[in-house]
Amino acid sequence: MRRTIQILPDAVANQIAAGEVVERPASVVKELVENALDAGATRVEISLQAGGKRLIRVSDDGEGMVREDALLALDRHATSKIVSAEDLRSVPTFGFRGEALPSISSVSRVSLETRHASEGIGTRGRVRGGTITGVEDLPRTPGTTVTVESLFFNAPARARFLRTPAVETRAVSELLIPLCLAHPAVRFSLESGSNSLLDLRSGTSLAQRVGELWGAELKETLMEVEGEAAGRRVHGLIQRPDAAGPGFRRAALFVGGRPFREAALLRAVDRGYRTTIPPGHRPWVVLFVDVPPGEVDVNVHPTKAEVRFRDRNGMEALVEETVRRALEGEESAARFTSEPGEGGTGLVRERPDAGGSRSPVSPPPSPSDQSDSQMGLFLSADPVVREGGGAGEGEAAAAGQGADVDDMDTLPSLARPRLWQIHKAWIMAEVRDGILLIDQHAAHERVLFEQIMARFQGEGGESQRLLFPFTVRLTRAEYDLVLDLAGLLNRAGFEVEGFGGDTVIVHAVPNPHPHFDAEGCFREMVDELTHGSELVRSARNQHERVAMSYACKAAIKAGQPLDLREMQELFDQLFATELPFHDVHGRPTTVRLTRGELERKFGR
Repeated sequence: MRRTIQILPDAVANQIAAGEVVERPASVVKELVENALDAGATRVEISLQAGGKRLIRVSDDGEGMVREDALLALDRHATSKIVSAEDLRSVPTFGFRGEALPSISSVSRVSLETRHASEGIGTRGRVRGGTITGVEDLPRTPGTTVTVESLFFNAPARARFLRTPAVETRAVSELLIPLCLAHPAVRFSLESGSNSLLDLRSGTSLAQRVGELWGAELKETLMEVEGEAAGRRVHGLIQRPDAAGPGFRRAALFVGGRPFREAALLRAVDRGYRTTIPPGHRPWVVLFVDVPPGEVDVNVHPTKAEVRFRDRNGMEALVEETVRRALEGEESAARFTSEPGEGGTGLVRERPDAGGSRSPVSPPPSPSDQSDSQMGLFLSADPVVREGGGAGEGEAAAAGQGADVDDMDTLPSLARPRLWQIHKAWIMAEVRDGILLIDQHAAHERVLFEQIMARFQGEGGESQRLLFPFTVRLTRAEYDLVLDLAGLLNRAGFEVEGFGGDTVIVHAVPNPHPHFDAEGCFREMVDELTHGSELVRSARNQHERVAMSYACKAAIKAGQPLDLREMQELFDQLFATELPFHDVHGRPTTVRLTRGELERKFGR
């Protein structure tokens, strides 16, 4: 019987190995740039011709190689990183140069030029189709340049699958973005023919690098995040909620500086944004994950595009909590414009977390436990609450929110913010560094949501018993839902029971504000909870559904005049919540106009 199993020739084996590493020009660029970064480069230059099909050149100023290492790097299974199989579990760099250069050279013409600082002369090695065709001395500065020409010249079937030069160039650009983000201290440049496509300076911060890549306007919508637990650390940039939108988003994740994909971590990010953005909105994120050695397996994907965390649940929980805590701060508040270097509203509080760190923004404590100097941190220094002067004075008086002289003896002796109601819908507050506009409905919605969630967690609350209970006639579906939710509705303040047939009777109601329409709120809640809405569908459980619906329906509406005490109470309650800058729909509760922006608008 004729033998059917054969040992493949080296040329064929090399091309098979190349198929695992080299799919298109972008694959080549990835391997060569990662090698440059592993070599400690501070400058990486990439040149393409015909989208990389004709030529790819990657030059760096890294440590370079001595001649012996340069020749070994062109052999299969040669590496500077791996000694035993155990080392595969904790490779701290992008790769281990085991197959990249020989795989690339097996399907192209390669020139490797390199010099280590310890040698006075460099080395040039030439390879064609996997065969070394020449080695010679070369005068050059320390570093490495790899030139790849005629990609797939000896594999025409694979060459036919390459796209147009424009498409292949775009793939290279997209491939470089995460590498540029992971290394803002490194200068990167990309040229295609005679066109410069990328030129990023070195030594920048992550935020500056984002601005260089995606534009200064986007950069100003991002905010820093950082969290740590059980030896794991998450840090990076997330998008301010008011800037997030539906559809496409950029999401860059890194572990140990290596870009990777992980849908579960992005879902954890989205959970962190819950109730601060509308359903379906997708904030942009750039997050770095650092874990102890052995806590992540980077070899679960052929191109290391995916990883596996030993404690996946713990990692997801840390990401969610890190995002959530960042959104509690003032930096997450909406702004009129996004200008670099602007200060905040000046609202500062101490809010210890598990590690005793200081939260960037906290609601103002009550005047009884504040000193005059502390109050000055977040409020205007003027201790008098009064109407604004000038053109806005009449408008303010018509809204009924100005403070009369007779009111002054009932106000705290310490400074309070000056408040005005604008068009019976917004509250304007003068703060340390400008003006804060508060949407009275959105703000009250956030306050009520957190109050009801606290009730659900057993913190209690008050209801108002009705002298004359009211009855509500419902459809069968609504009636069944009310009875199913009777316990939650009762804890929310609605004491309800079946009254026979399709009718329920309500004995007690919450009292969120003097203008509250209890029966109207109850009917609207039942309708929304029965038939659903985008809001309640975004809730993670029945408790949140009831709380969200109640907060939306019970909150003070736009068009409702508020007196000074009502505005002050709403202001204080808002900044006592965990997420004061966002309502439960994900809309902003406040918009900030800084003093610097005012001065620019008036040409000062």
